[in-house]
Amino acid sequence: MDDFSFNIEENVAVISSSKGGWNLELNKVAWGDRPAKYDLRSWSPDHKKMGKGLTFTDEELKALKEKLAALPL
Repeated sequence: MDDFSFNIEENVAVISSSKGGWNLELNKVAWGDRPAKYDLRSWSPDHKKMGKGLTFTDEELKALKEKLAALPL
């Protein structure tokens, strides 16, 4: 069985909060024994439960940042 361990190394930003107390967060998370990556997902208040999310390398997040900056928001 795979080791499902994680460590939130840095909380970068809380994007939004729900009435139930869960937060959509951008964090640097190390999954298992792998190096930390940027991770965007919903977390319970105690960070023991999580929703589905997206994980980005530094290069992927940089590319996403450039694409978002070009959007007419």
